[in-house]
Amino acid sequence: MGRMGLKFSFKDIANIAERDEGALDLLKRRLLAASVVILFFLVIIVLRLWFLQISNGEEYEKRAYGNRVRIRQLAPPRGHILDRNGKEIVTNRPSFNVAMIQEDSHDLGNVLKRLAPILEMEVSELWDKIREASDTPRYVPVLLKEDIDWQTLAYLENHNHEFSGIRIEVQPVRVYHYGDLAANIFGYLGSISKKELALADRDIYNGGDIIGKKGLEKLREEDLRGEKGHSYSEVDAKGFEQQLLKSVEPLPGREIRLTLDVDLQQIAESYMSAGEKAGAVVAMEVKTGRLLVAVSAPTIHINDFVGGISTKKWQALLDNPRHPLINKVVQASYPPGSTYKMVTALAGLAKGVITEDTVFYCPGHYRFGKRIYRCWKHSGHGPVNLFKAISESCDVYFYQVGLAVGVDTLAEYANKLGLGIKTGIDMEYEKSGLAPTKKWKQKYRKAKWQNGETLSVAIGQGFNLTTPLQICVMTATLANGGKLYRPQLIEQVIDAEGKIIEKFSPELVSEVTGLDRYFKSIKLGMEEVVQGKRGTARKVAIDGLRIAGKTGTAQVVKIAQYRHLKEEDIPYKYRDHAWFTCYAPAEDPEIAVTVLVEHGLHGGSGAGPIARAVLNQYFSGRLNKIVE
Repeated sequence: MGRMGLKFSFKDIANIAERDEGALDLLKRRLLAASVVILFFLVIIVLRLWFLQISNGEEYEKRAYGNRVRIRQLAPPRGHILDRNGKEIVTNRPSFNVAMIQEDSHDLGNVLKRLAPILEMEVSELWDKIREASDTPRYVPVLLKEDIDWQTLAYLENHNHEFSGIRIEVQPVRVYHYGDLAANIFGYLGSISKKELALADRDIYNGGDIIGKKGLEKLREEDLRGEKGHSYSEVDAKGFEQQLLKSVEPLPGREIRLTLDVDLQQIAESYMSAGEKAGAVVAMEVKTGRLLVAVSAPTIHINDFVGGISTKKWQALLDNPRHPLINKVVQASYPPGSTYKMVTALAGLAKGVITEDTVFYCPGHYRFGKRIYRCWKHSGHGPVNLFKAISESCDVYFYQVGLAVGVDTLAEYANKLGLGIKTGIDMEYEKSGLAPTKKWKQKYRKAKWQNGETLSVAIGQGFNLTTPLQICVMTATLANGGKLYRPQLIEQVIDAEGKIIEKFSPELVSEVTGLDRYFKSIKLGMEEVVQGKRGTARKVAIDGLRIAGKTGTAQVVKIAQYRHLKEEDIPYKYRDHAWFTCYAPAEDPEIAVTVLVEHGLHGGSGAGPIARAVLNQYFSGRLNKIVE
């Protein structure tokens, strides 16, 4: 058997060889397949490594770096604001704010629960702030509370490892060294909610603006804001900072020097706040257009807006009938009253319908058609020439001059003196006022102009509207003999190193020429308003200083039921507005001052004393006798 088992035929050997060759081929094929699979995976690994380390290496390096290093933006201090004499009005101080980085907090609910009593807040308030930021990335800080006190700051810094994700951010905030001084110009840097903005969309005082969306902070933002800095700190796995790696300090904003005079502004604001007056005070240099005073009353309280104004206080501002949110220097317009009579006088003289010696008789009224137009002095002024008409503000005289020149000519000369057109001052939402014409009425009122309406326009009533700044521009233009300057608010822009980046010069907008004689005649009448025995503003006079001016009473509404009441018994909202505008010294004018007191009744008594106080402060170093 053994031998038989060892016997193989050639056929058997061939079959075995064939089987072995097939197995070898199968093995080879299997090895080849395995090699392809291995190669495939190697290619994938190589490609992945290439993608991670070469193609997107920079991005992943940043991510890895970000896990180890925390980058903070450092807010730059905004530029300081100074007055014309270099007095600091607005500067900065550090404010310490509490913020949450959600991705660094490992127990958010517990952290907020322990943090709430420290910040003197409800836990629900903190959660509300977190929810409001739900659409922002979790690495972006969520502001929880602004401007914490030193005690709170010290506690959080000493116990920082107990509050994962909480960090202290330093933010410069404004310091207003004179409180609410010139709040209508500077505005504020607080925040207003969407709800409050919706409320502000109501038509407040003929479409005025909210100070929070305007002011000098907005106008010169490119100078004030500066450039952000950055700090780089190493953090551990829980997000706590271990050490400061690098810091790039922010670049402070540029300094702005204004044309305003703090002392004059304070005097004007104090007089307007006495008795809670509403209105505006404006003063400017006659020969340059530089603004010295710009008061809007009543004012807002800027500190109410730091950290966000409460809904209650915001609503109170909106509902205040004296409209503190309106910058009345440029955003409120009023009938100019008798301050407009200089326009009528100039138009009459320039067109030759009167001379300085033309006389009209004033019996206390003027009959035109079927109507009787009364003079403010019911007993009449008797014979009146230009000089007396201006000094005693005779309505009958100007009725007849206005009727002779016509409303279009009145508008022409009103524009020449700066009325009915925007001044171009660096304040937002300035109103243009209105110097009506026949074409204007046809276009906007769809009606023909009536000659009787010209009589009202000639004494500053009717459709006439002006801003306090425009009346001051008109007064300065009369005082300097016809040069109309653009009111200037900013004097210089200075960088952090003290270098003057920008310097502003007086800008002459236009000039009325060939009427010097008429300007002189009108100015003599304006002198008599203050210096004359019968002048309507004789109580404004200051010993040692010759003042030229004009009073004005702007009728708000004519209601017969109040005609026989004493003025103090008339409801406030129905009382006339009081105007007084002036310049000094009369012989060589330097400063023009305009005062508008809403519902102040008479220009001489309601507005004049405020202008007198401003002049007294301006000339205090040069007067022989300082008036208390």
